[in-house]
Amino acid sequence: MVGLGDITKILGNFKDIQANMQRMQEEMGRRTIEASSGGGIVTAKVNGKGDLLELNIDRQNVDVNDVEMLEDLVVAAVNAAVSKSREQMQQAIVDITGGLNIPGLDQLSKIM
Repeated sequence: MVGLGDITKILGNFKDIQANMQRMQEEMGRRTIEASSGGGIVTAKVNGKGDLLELNIDRQNVDVNDVEMLEDLVVAAVNAAVSKSREQMQQAIVDITGGLNIPGLDQLSKIM
């Protein structure tokens, strides 16, 4: 049985985790994560929340007659950057919670 002191301690820990999560969200929004595809032909930059900030295409190395390849490279670069962003978000959540398994917290990085 959980005593009143235990509940108070749990609630205190939850408030600390909540405050740390808020700080982490703000910090992730300021991060820039970069990924490229096609040997650097396409480079995508996203923030820590997975929002696309910038997309660069090396025009000297693009075949204008092969639009499908360019589209594939764009998708690959954006997906890679978003994936890195999610990995960093998940690691930040683990760091904040100390690996504590809080139901639903694993879904947080998908929401942010």
